[in-house]
Amino acid sequence: MTAGAALPSTSASLTARQVWTRARGVVIALVLLLIGAVAIAVVRSDVKHGELDPRSADPYGSRAVAALLAGRGVSTRVVTTLDEARASAGPRTTLLVAVPDLLTHRQQTRLRSATAHSGGRTVLVAAGSSSVERLAPGVTADPATSFHSALAPHCDLPAAQSAGTAETGGIRYTTTHLDADSCYPSERLATLVRVPAASGGGDTVVLGAPDILYNDRLDKQGNASLALQLLGSRPHLVWYLPSLSDTSATGTGDRKGFFDLLPSGWLWGTLQLFIAAALAALWRARRLGPLVAERLPVAIRASETVEGRARLYRKANARDRAAAALRSTTRTRLAPLVGVPVAQADAPEALLPALSAHLHSDGQSLHALLFGPPPRDDAALITLSDQLDALEREVRRP
Repeated sequence: MTAGAALPSTSASLTARQVWTRARGVVIALVLLLIGAVAIAVVRSDVKHGELDPRSADPYGSRAVAALLAGRGVSTRVVTTLDEARASAGPRTTLLVAVPDLLTHRQQTRLRSATAHSGGRTVLVAAGSSSVERLAPGVTADPATSFHSALAPHCDLPAAQSAGTAETGGIRYTTTHLDADSCYPSERLATLVRVPAASGGGDTVVLGAPDILYNDRLDKQGNASLALQLLGSRPHLVWYLPSLSDTSATGTGDRKGFFDLLPSGWLWGTLQLFIAAALAALWRARRLGPLVAERLPVAIRASETVEGRARLYRKANARDRAAAALRSTTRTRLAPLVGVPVAQADAPEALLPALSAHLHSDGQSLHALLFGPPPRDDAALITLSDQLDALEREVRRP
């Protein structure tokens, strides 16, 4: 009852070619996914570099607007912190907030308190529902956005009348202020709203889309005229680019979480993926119901059945179940040979003493062989199978 030093390869062993054949689909898919991710990252790395930055000459930058304003005597200064933006508010200043939705609720409240009675102009670019209600009280953002297209002003605002058709679009707004100017409507909702301040002579302009400020869209329609008139009404323009590293965002009060910073499209897309995955799982899941016995159309050789079952065990890495099946079958066959009822074949206290008396061997080694722990690897499983086979032959030997 000794195991050989070298174990021969069995039919259940997978060759390197078989492993590659099974895994190549997954490997190729992962490689293609990695290549696609790198390609998208490379392409997008330059697409919106410096977006809405008056120092950037990229297509989505705003350097052209700053240059035109400088020709009209309007100075442009870029700030990235809330403290700088609040300190710059005044009657001779236009404060442009590039991405208001990046501000926390506390930052929005502090910025509003500094601009409400400053006498200057505040321009909010593409302010969503999370920011416009704090920075421009009385203005509400509609959940449904309009397509970016050329729209007519349809209002009495002199800047809009002079510019004419412009590419506004984007977020649409409604306001409760009776003296507000609602311009460039899309499906009856305005995409540009100007709200005069209650005192001080200032105002707040809410712009639904940043297109009229982009370098590559400035020469379309009346975009340049509208941008210059909105931003050039005061001699100084402060361009506020909110930053997530601003220390004012770490103060007490509400802070934006990770999911608040994600665009709503990503959240809806993720939800759709989960729903699709759930439907695919239901489609591919095993149908419920009782098992139905079916007569096989052909006779299958026992060796093929054993080999197929062995491959299933190997694929599932189920050495413990394979070893348990081998030991249980061996115990069931050995019990009648040593005078133990089959019903007690799985009871060590009944089977082991009878086997020890029959073989005149140590019961401890028999216990480890018939009731021991699962094998650690495939080689140990094959060794266990050989030892069980040798034990049964020895018991059957006259």
